[in-house]
Amino acid sequence: MDRHALTVDVEDWFQVQAFAEVIPRHSWDTLPRRVVANTDRLLDLFAEAGVRGTFFVLGWVAERHPDLVRRIAGGGHEIASHGYGHELVHAIGPDRFRADIRRAKAVLEDCAGTPVVGYRAPTFSIGRRRTPWAHPVLAEEGHLYSSSIYPVRHDLYGEPEAPQTPFRPHPAGVVEVPMTVARLAGRAVPCSGGGWFRLFPYPLFRRLLRLAARSGPVMFYTHPWEIDPAQPRVAAAPLRSRLRHYLALTRTEGRLRRLLRDFAWDRVDRVYAPAIASS
Repeated sequence: MDRHALTVDVEDWFQVQAFAEVIPRHSWDTLPRRVVANTDRLLDLFAEAGVRGTFFVLGWVAERHPDLVRRIAGGGHEIASHGYGHELVHAIGPDRFRADIRRAKAVLEDCAGTPVVGYRAPTFSIGRRRTPWAHPVLAEEGHLYSSSIYPVRHDLYGEPEAPQTPFRPHPAGVVEVPMTVARLAGRAVPCSGGGWFRLFPYPLFRRLLRLAARSGPVMFYTHPWEIDPAQPRVAAAPLRSRLRHYLALTRTEGRLRRLLRDFAWDRVDRVYAPAIASS
Protein backbone atom coordinates (compact mmCIF):
# COMPACT_ATOMS: atom_id res chain seq x y z
CA MET A 1 0.00 0.00 0.00
CA ASP A 2 1.34 3.43 -0.94
CA ARG A 3 2.27 5.70 1.97
CA HIS A 4 0.85 9.18 2.41
CA ALA A 5 1.90 12.14 4.55
CA LEU A 6 0.24 12.60 7.94
CA THR A 7 0.79 16.03 9.48
CA VAL A 8 -0.23 18.03 12.54
CA ASP A 9 -0.02 21.82 12.92
CA VAL A 10 0.75 22.20 16.63
CA GLU A 11 -0.89 25.41 17.85
CA ASP A 12 -3.39 26.21 20.58
CA TRP A 13 -7.05 27.17 20.22
CA PHE A 14 -6.41 30.90 20.78
CA GLN A 15 -3.69 31.18 18.12
CA VAL A 16 -5.80 30.43 15.07
CA GLN A 17 -6.29 33.04 12.35
CA ALA A 18 -10.07 32.90 12.85
CA PHE A 19 -9.64 34.65 16.21
CA ALA A 20 -6.71 36.93 15.35
CA GLU A 21 -8.86 40.07 15.38
CA VAL A 22 -10.44 39.41 18.79
CA ILE A 23 -7.67 37.68 20.77
CA PRO A 24 -4.64 40.00 20.93
CA ARG A 25 -1.24 38.38 20.80
CA HIS A 26 -0.17 39.95 24.09
CA SER A 27 -2.95 38.04 25.89
CA TRP A 28 -1.81 34.56 24.83
CA ASP A 29 0.14 33.88 28.01
CA THR A 30 -2.94 34.64 30.12
CA LEU A 31 -5.21 32.10 28.41
CA PRO A 32 -5.71 28.45 29.39
CA ARG A 33 -3.45 26.22 27.33
CA ARG A 34 -4.89 22.97 25.98
CA VAL A 35 -2.30 22.18 23.33
CA VAL A 36 -0.29 19.74 25.45
CA ALA A 37 -3.19 17.47 26.41
CA ASN A 38 -4.65 17.58 22.90
CA THR A 39 -1.32 16.82 21.21
CA ASP A 40 -0.69 13.97 23.63
CA ARG A 41 -4.08 12.57 22.64
CA LEU A 42 -3.07 12.69 18.96
CA LEU A 43 0.20 10.96 19.83
CA ASP A 44 -1.80 8.19 21.53
CA LEU A 45 -4.06 7.81 18.48
CA PHE A 46 -1.07 7.58 16.15
CA ALA A 47 0.68 5.08 18.44
CA GLU A 48 -2.43 2.89 18.59
CA ALA A 49 -2.55 2.88 14.79
CA GLY A 50 1.20 2.27 14.51
CA VAL A 51 1.80 5.32 12.30
CA ARG A 52 4.33 8.14 12.29
CA GLY A 53 3.79 11.67 11.03
CA THR A 54 5.23 15.17 10.80
CA PHE A 55 4.41 17.72 13.49
CA PHE A 56 4.75 21.34 12.37
CA VAL A 57 5.25 22.88 15.80
CA LEU A 58 4.80 26.56 16.58
CA GLY A 59 7.96 27.96 18.16
CA TRP A 60 5.87 29.82 20.76
CA VAL A 61 4.45 26.48 21.91
CA ALA A 62 7.83 24.71 21.89
CA GLU A 63 9.42 27.45 23.98
CA ARG A 64 6.82 26.97 26.71
CA HIS A 65 6.43 23.20 26.42
CA PRO A 66 9.81 21.70 25.43
CA ASP A 67 8.89 18.32 26.93
CA LEU A 68 6.02 18.05 24.44
CA VAL A 69 8.44 18.47 21.54
CA ARG A 70 10.70 15.82 23.05
CA ARG A 71 7.76 13.40 23.37
CA ILE A 72 6.82 13.95 19.74
CA ALA A 73 10.38 13.34 18.56
CA GLY A 74 10.72 10.38 20.93
CA GLY A 75 7.71 8.76 19.28
CA GLY A 76 9.55 8.64 15.98
CA HIS A 77 7.74 11.59 14.42
CA GLU A 78 9.36 14.32 12.36
CA ILE A 79 9.66 17.72 14.04
CA ALA A 80 9.11 20.55 11.55
CA SER A 81 8.48 24.28 11.91
CA HIS A 82 5.22 26.21 11.89
CA GLY A 83 7.15 29.43 12.44
CA TYR A 84 7.38 31.11 15.82
CA GLY A 85 4.50 33.54 16.28
CA HIS A 86 1.78 32.35 13.86
CA GLU A 87 1.87 35.55 11.83
CA LEU A 88 0.79 35.70 8.20
CA VAL A 89 3.94 35.60 6.10
CA HIS A 90 2.69 37.98 3.43
CA ALA A 91 1.85 40.51 6.16
CA ILE A 92 5.20 40.57 7.98
CA GLY A 93 7.63 40.85 5.06
CA PRO A 94 11.05 39.27 4.38
CA ASP A 95 13.01 40.57 7.39
CA ARG A 96 10.47 39.64 10.04
CA PHE A 97 9.84 36.34 8.29
CA ARG A 98 13.52 35.49 8.46
CA ALA A 99 13.66 36.38 12.15
CA ASP A 100 10.51 34.34 12.84
CA ILE A 101 11.67 31.13 11.16
CA ARG A 102 15.20 31.46 12.54
CA ARG A 103 13.88 31.77 16.09
CA ALA A 104 11.48 28.84 15.64
CA LYS A 105 14.13 26.58 14.12
CA ALA A 106 16.56 27.27 16.95
CA VAL A 107 13.96 26.55 19.65
CA LEU A 108 12.71 23.36 17.99
CA GLU A 109 16.17 21.96 17.34
CA ASP A 110 17.20 22.69 20.90
CA CYS A 111 14.13 20.83 22.21
CA ALA A 112 14.19 17.87 19.84
CA GLY A 113 17.92 17.45 19.36
CA THR A 114 17.36 16.84 15.65
CA PRO A 115 17.64 19.04 12.53
CA VAL A 116 14.45 20.84 11.49
CA VAL A 117 14.20 20.91 7.70
CA GLY A 118 10.45 21.27 7.06
CA TYR A 119 8.23 24.34 7.31
CA ARG A 120 4.54 25.14 7.00
CA ALA A 121 3.35 28.74 6.89
CA PRO A 122 0.51 29.79 9.21
CA THR A 123 -2.76 29.77 7.27
CA PHE A 124 -0.90 28.76 4.08
CA SER A 125 0.21 32.38 3.80
CA ILE A 126 3.03 32.10 1.27
CA GLY A 127 2.87 31.78 -2.48
CA ARG A 128 4.63 32.66 -5.71
CA ARG A 129 2.74 35.91 -6.22
CA ARG A 130 2.50 37.45 -2.75
CA THR A 131 5.79 36.18 -1.29
CA PRO A 132 8.22 35.31 -4.10
CA TRP A 133 11.06 35.84 -1.60
CA ALA A 134 9.84 33.31 0.99
CA HIS A 135 11.17 30.05 -0.48
CA PRO A 136 14.72 31.43 -0.97
CA VAL A 137 14.72 32.74 2.62
CA LEU A 138 13.70 29.29 3.86
CA ALA A 139 16.61 27.75 1.97
CA GLU A 140 19.05 30.32 3.33
CA GLU A 141 17.91 29.52 6.87
CA GLY A 142 18.56 25.80 6.49
CA HIS A 143 15.19 24.35 5.50
CA LEU A 144 14.81 21.79 2.73
CA TYR A 145 11.08 21.85 2.05
CA SER A 146 7.91 23.80 2.59
CA SER A 147 4.32 22.54 2.75
CA SER A 148 2.57 25.88 2.62
CA ILE A 149 0.73 26.29 -0.69
CA TYR A 150 -2.86 25.13 -1.13
CA PRO A 151 -3.82 24.94 -4.85
CA VAL A 152 -7.41 26.13 -4.26
CA ARG A 153 -9.35 29.37 -4.28
CA HIS A 154 -10.25 30.51 -0.74
CA ASP A 155 -10.95 33.84 0.93
CA LEU A 156 -8.06 33.41 3.41
CA TYR A 157 -5.47 31.51 1.38
CA GLY A 158 -4.84 29.57 -1.78
CA GLU A 159 -3.03 29.67 -5.11
CA PRO A 160 -5.37 27.82 -7.51
CA GLU A 161 -2.91 27.89 -10.40
CA ALA A 162 -0.10 26.23 -8.39
CA PRO A 163 1.06 22.71 -9.28
CA GLN A 164 -0.53 19.88 -7.34
CA THR A 165 2.67 17.85 -6.97
CA PRO A 166 6.04 18.86 -5.45
CA PHE A 167 7.71 21.74 -7.30
CA ARG A 168 10.30 24.47 -6.81
CA PRO A 169 8.68 27.94 -6.83
CA HIS A 170 12.08 29.66 -7.02
CA PRO A 171 15.36 28.26 -8.38
CA ALA A 172 17.18 29.38 -5.23
CA GLY A 173 14.45 28.20 -2.87
CA VAL A 174 13.26 25.04 -1.16
CA VAL A 175 10.95 22.45 -2.67
CA GLU A 176 7.25 23.08 -2.09
CA VAL A 177 5.13 20.04 -1.22
CA PRO A 178 1.62 21.43 -1.74
CA MET A 179 -1.55 20.51 0.05
CA THR A 180 -3.77 17.93 -1.62
CA VAL A 181 -6.72 18.61 -3.90
CA ALA A 182 -8.81 16.22 -5.96
CA ARG A 183 -9.97 16.99 -9.49
CA LEU A 184 -13.72 16.48 -9.69
CA ALA A 185 -15.77 17.62 -12.68
CA GLY A 186 -12.87 19.81 -13.74
CA ARG A 187 -12.62 21.58 -10.38
CA ALA A 188 -10.03 21.42 -7.62
CA VAL A 189 -11.72 20.15 -4.45
CA PRO A 190 -9.74 20.59 -1.19
CA CYS A 191 -9.17 17.32 0.63
CA SER A 192 -6.09 17.81 2.81
CA GLY A 193 -7.93 17.97 6.12
CA GLY A 194 -8.75 20.83 8.49
CA GLY A 195 -12.28 22.19 8.25
CA TRP A 196 -12.94 20.30 5.03
CA PHE A 197 -12.35 17.02 6.88
CA ARG A 198 -15.01 18.00 9.40
CA LEU A 199 -17.42 19.40 6.79
CA PHE A 200 -17.55 16.60 4.21
CA PRO A 201 -19.19 13.26 5.07
CA TYR A 202 -16.37 10.85 5.79
CA PRO A 203 -17.10 8.49 2.84
CA LEU A 204 -16.92 11.49 0.47
CA PHE A 205 -13.65 12.71 1.99
CA ARG A 206 -12.15 9.22 1.70
CA ARG A 207 -13.27 9.01 -1.92
CA LEU A 208 -11.65 12.37 -2.70
CA LEU A 209 -8.38 11.29 -1.09
CA ARG A 210 -8.37 8.05 -3.04
CA LEU A 211 -9.04 9.98 -6.24
CA ALA A 212 -6.15 12.35 -5.49
CA ALA A 213 -3.88 9.42 -4.58
CA ARG A 214 -4.03 8.16 -8.16
CA SER A 215 -1.52 10.89 -9.00
CA GLY A 216 0.84 10.20 -6.10
CA PRO A 217 1.06 10.60 -2.31
CA VAL A 218 -1.51 12.81 -0.58
CA MET A 219 -0.99 15.26 2.26
CA PHE A 220 -3.32 15.31 5.30
CA TYR A 221 -3.26 17.78 8.17
CA THR A 222 -5.10 18.38 11.43
CA HIS A 223 -4.67 20.49 14.58
CA PRO A 224 -4.70 19.47 18.25
CA TRP A 225 -7.67 21.77 18.92
CA GLU A 226 -9.74 19.90 16.33
CA ILE A 227 -10.19 16.96 18.71
CA ASP A 228 -11.21 19.23 21.60
CA PRO A 229 -14.96 20.01 21.57
CA ALA A 230 -14.70 21.30 25.16
CA GLN A 231 -12.37 24.18 24.29
CA PRO A 232 -13.43 27.73 25.24
CA ARG A 233 -15.90 29.51 22.98
CA VAL A 234 -14.89 32.92 21.62
CA ALA A 235 -18.21 34.73 21.47
CA ALA A 236 -16.64 37.96 20.21
CA ALA A 237 -15.38 36.36 17.01
CA PRO A 238 -17.35 36.94 13.79
CA LEU A 239 -20.06 34.36 13.12
CA ARG A 240 -18.27 33.06 10.03
CA SER A 241 -15.09 32.48 12.02
CA ARG A 242 -16.96 30.68 14.78
CA LEU A 243 -18.77 28.45 12.30
CA ARG A 244 -15.51 27.47 10.65
CA HIS A 245 -13.63 26.86 13.86
CA TYR A 246 -16.23 24.95 15.89
CA LEU A 247 -17.75 22.96 13.03
CA ALA A 248 -18.25 19.30 14.00
CA LEU A 249 -15.39 19.14 16.53
CA THR A 250 -17.09 16.14 18.15
CA ARG A 251 -16.56 14.14 14.94
CA THR A 252 -12.85 14.67 14.41
CA GLU A 253 -11.40 11.99 16.67
CA GLY A 254 -13.67 9.24 15.36
CA ARG A 255 -12.99 10.22 11.78
CA LEU A 256 -9.25 10.30 12.43
CA ARG A 257 -9.41 6.73 13.70
CA ARG A 258 -11.07 5.65 10.44
CA LEU A 259 -8.60 7.62 8.34
CA LEU A 260 -5.62 6.05 10.09
CA ARG A 261 -7.02 2.61 9.21
CA ASP A 262 -8.04 3.38 5.65
CA PHE A 263 -4.68 4.68 4.38
CA ALA A 264 -0.99 4.01 5.03
CA TRP A 265 0.67 7.03 6.69
CA ASP A 266 4.18 8.25 7.35
CA ARG A 267 6.33 11.37 7.83
CA VAL A 268 6.66 14.03 5.12
CA ASP A 269 10.44 13.64 4.98
CA ARG A 270 10.04 9.94 4.14
CA VAL A 271 6.96 10.03 1.89
CA TYR A 272 8.40 12.83 -0.25
CA ALA A 273 12.08 11.91 0.18
CA PRO A 274 12.92 11.90 -3.57
CA ALA A 275 11.49 15.39 -4.09
CA ILE A 276 13.11 16.78 -0.94
CA ALA A 277 16.47 15.22 -1.82
CA SER A 278 16.55 17.39 -4.93
CA SER A 279 16.97 20.47 -2.70
